[in-house]
Amino acid sequence: MTSGEAAPVAPPGAQRWHDAVKALWAFALDPVLLGGVWLRAPHGPVRDRWLAEMAAVGGPGVRIPTHVDDERLMGGLDLSASLRSGSTVAQSGLLSRAHGHWVVLPMAERMRADTLARLVQAQDRGEVHALHVGNQAAQSCAFGVVALDESLDDEPPLASALCDRLSLWLDLSELAWADVGHSAVGASPWANDHDHDHDNTTASASAYATTSVASMRQAHIATPHSTPPLGLSDAPPIPLALLSARERLTHIHLSDDQTQALCHTALALGVGSLRASLAACRLACASAAWHGHTEVSDEDVAWAARMVLAPRATQLPASPPEDAAEPEPPPPSEAEAPPPDDVPPPEPPPEDHSDDAPEDTPAPPSAQEMQELVLAAALASIPPNLLDRMVLGANAPKGARSAGGSGAAQRSRQRGRPLAPRPGSPGHGARLHVLATLRAAAPRQKLRPPPPGGGRIAVRSEDFHIHRFQQKQSSCMIFAVDASGSAALARLAEAKGAVELMLQQSYARRDQVCVIAFRGTKAEVLLPPTRSLVRAKRALGGLPGGGGTPLATALKLCQEQAQSQMRLGVTPLLVVLCDGRANVNLQGLGGRESAMTDALAWAQAWRSLACASVWLDTSTQPDAKAQQLAQAMGARYLPMPHAQAQRMAAVMQSLVAPATA
Repeated sequence: MTSGEAAPVAPPGAQRWHDAVKALWAFALDPVLLGGVWLRAPHGPVRDRWLAEMAAVGGPGVRIPTHVDDERLMGGLDLSASLRSGSTVAQSGLLSRAHGHWVVLPMAERMRADTLARLVQAQDRGEVHALHVGNQAAQSCAFGVVALDESLDDEPPLASALCDRLSLWLDLSELAWADVGHSAVGASPWANDHDHDHDNTTASASAYATTSVASMRQAHIATPHSTPPLGLSDAPPIPLALLSARERLTHIHLSDDQTQALCHTALALGVGSLRASLAACRLACASAAWHGHTEVSDEDVAWAARMVLAPRATQLPASPPEDAAEPEPPPPSEAEAPPPDDVPPPEPPPEDHSDDAPEDTPAPPSAQEMQELVLAAALASIPPNLLDRMVLGANAPKGARSAGGSGAAQRSRQRGRPLAPRPGSPGHGARLHVLATLRAAAPRQKLRPPPPGGGRIAVRSEDFHIHRFQQKQSSCMIFAVDASGSAALARLAEAKGAVELMLQQSYARRDQVCVIAFRGTKAEVLLPPTRSLVRAKRALGGLPGGGGTPLATALKLCQEQAQSQMRLGVTPLLVVLCDGRANVNLQGLGGRESAMTDALAWAQAWRSLACASVWLDTSTQPDAKAQQLAQAMGARYLPMPHAQAQRMAAVMQSLVAPATA
């Protein structure tokens, strides 16, 4: 390629993969301060290649399974050693063994809330206390997190508390193997970026040094430690470029204008967490360190905004006000008469020969220009589906994780996912947890007399622990569809299309569905709660339109169906598709005031059930009455724009998933 030719533009998938690998190498510079990586990708060759890159640059890390217990996570009593020695013997947990490195959370979206709470607390404090070992001193555990999220589109992803602490949000779910390219595993992704600035980084990152793990630990800029983390002793040698970049990172700082530009971009995109702005600043410094710079460039700041702030965007920046039109100059007055012809013209200004002088280095951009540049870079990286959710007003953070089902979680003593044992007496369906009981009794053996009959362990009733399980309830999604005359045929067709797509998603999760239609003077159950997708489509396809809007009658019928499902142990969820223009009351008589009064009363009655609900406004413009009814129900309100049914179903599902988790 000649100097006059423009560099070829990489395909979007290849560019996203390149950015993901660059983000990984930047995270390897300082995993403690950058917090971690949220990787959304299913099982497949793309994710395996990214994990191979992670192992090449810094080792596989410490893997924490979803079913880990508290003592294995935080450290605690070593039961076998304590029984052999007759005294309390502590063992280190996984978090303390990951000090200075990172932990890997496979299927992080399925991890229990209490386990995530302990992990987040340890990450914030940088230390952990072992359990059941008395007054032992806290152990250091400064670490980063690599959370592997395998959730589907209709499942809630990672907990928001952990997502906020992870600097880098990477989504590789739509990448193909062709986007990965043919570069070798461990090759530096920064090799082709700004080659003219690579005077200090001529050595490729793929050329490994024979540096020991201990020397790498001395070079780590976060918190030096003496014991290598679990999983790092078997890692390949450390790249020389990584050690050099860590040394440069300690001397790199952002300017005030660059910091203000990143904060201005976060504010314009609706990123409320200060952790995101701090993470963008740290990532810009890491990018400069990999480029071999001594100062942070504008390109480093723009890339940090794309990688950290763009995925967190919750709004589009407000457009600047249009400049007012310049007023026309007033006509010349008599006092400003043109000069007479005999007056000589003014002398021309002296010629400027500055063009002949050699060009100086271009001036650095001003603070305003820097802010506009960083904001434009972040906007260019916002994914299209995120823009859709912004425009539709549905970009709410997702809630708790789901274990595959959409029903509410309930505690059980017999079956389900195992939870941490708790003190209690066995019996009435509760089973004794032998291991937890022995752990509770072991530290107290010196205070107790030996048991009769020559036993070695004295166990008392206060040591008893019982098993606990958690299982998901089945759920029933109730669709209340407005088929009155106020819902135009075209809008009703869009609503049917969106509901049919949601019915398919509900069927895939084995949820029950119930369809209620209301028109004229009555509401009827077109489809009782069922798992049959064919029956649901047939009932929805034959839905006629026209007549009044008996909204109060429909809400009353929805509440009756929900109460019957709750008595069966099923979690109900209501999705209302209506414009909110009620004109038929409970008695079947016309009158907008009485119809609205009855509808508000039954909307408040639904709120007392404490069941999740979503209101989809089917009018062409957002209606105040629909918003009032949704607020009375405690429902999420979503206006239905002129959009395709598939896009609308995707946005509806993003609201339904956290409500049913």
